[in-house]
Amino acid sequence: MPFQSQRPRLRMTQDEQEFMMSLSKSRTEQAARVERAKILLSYYDGDSISSIARSLKTNRPKVERCIDKALQFGVKAALNDLPRTGKPPSITEEARVWVVHIACTKPKELGYSYELWTTDLMARYIRANCVKAGHPCLSNLGRGTVSKILAANKIKPHKVDYYLERRDAEFEEKMAQVLCVYQEVALLKSTEEDVSDMVAILSYDEKPGIQAIGNTAPDLPPLPGRHETWSRDHEYVRHGTVSLMAGIDLLSGMVHGIVVDRHRSREFIQFLKVIDGAYPETAKIRIILDNHSAHISKETRTFLSTLPNRFEFIFTPKHGSWLNLIEMFFSKMSRSMLRGIRVESKEELRKRIYQYLHEINQAPTVFRWKYMINETEAV
Repeated sequence: MPFQSQRPRLRMTQDEQEFMMSLSKSRTEQAARVERAKILLSYYDGDSISSIARSLKTNRPKVERCIDKALQFGVKAALNDLPRTGKPPSITEEARVWVVHIACTKPKELGYSYELWTTDLMARYIRANCVKAGHPCLSNLGRGTVSKILAANKIKPHKVDYYLERRDAEFEEKMAQVLCVYQEVALLKSTEEDVSDMVAILSYDEKPGIQAIGNTAPDLPPLPGRHETWSRDHEYVRHGTVSLMAGIDLLSGMVHGIVVDRHRSREFIQFLKVIDGAYPETAKIRIILDNHSAHISKETRTFLSTLPNRFEFIFTPKHGSWLNLIEMFFSKMSRSMLRGIRVESKEELRKRIYQYLHEINQAPTVFRWKYMINETEAV
């Protein structure tokens, strides 16, 4: 009479069968998990433990452990090793807390020249001072254990993450003023009336440090089947930098700009003169701009006094340049026209920027701000 197994049959749902079948054929999973999936599928199909061991070229105890684990904890739990008690920790919780405390202290405060910790430096400091601090269990601490303790507490004392402190006490008030201007723009556009004789609203800023970079060798064009991209020599020549002073009309999308070597008060006044000549004398010109010193200098105020009631400045708060829509235009320009640009001189760069502004103004794009006082969102 054939031997009858005392173990109960293994039950699997349809999803579990499909999962085990997929796992048993996997080439990327751990070998142990693949083998256990094959054992469970074979036992589910009615194969004996001996035949399973022979077909998989393994031993009966391993097959029995896998099957017993599946019968007790479920088929998916049987794919992994069960947690074990392990060796008792030799580093106390108090010692781990002290290690975290050291990580949260700058090395320079403990007599080192370093600004930030390395795991090796921290391990050496801890080994040298652990007995004095009352944690002798750290006497043989290695850098690997330091990394594990820090990772468990989600601390990375070797990195710096920057933040921006809000230093403008009137930030909310100034932000509301800017957003109210954007709301006004939306209302004026919704009326579909020509208001160019009454008001012009511009978003203005400078884009300094545009580099005039030249090649040391000609660019090589793409060749089908050989080179997919342009090829360029790694070396380059610097011809200097220029600054773009630009303002975008929020009602029409027209961009006004001048390209200069510097952006002082005299260049800003030069831009204001360009704007003054671009609009009817009856129009009020409102400009959103930042707190650059050239915008409120003595020279600028003297010029503005010669054109009373012509200009109105709406200042963005400090560290609030993201509120200025012109930044979207500068970002688009950097990602398109200026990306990978090469010129033979500053003059060529200047001409190409003016040409870009002309091309943009052939089909102006109106930048819009989705107005929300409590939750600002640019679109």
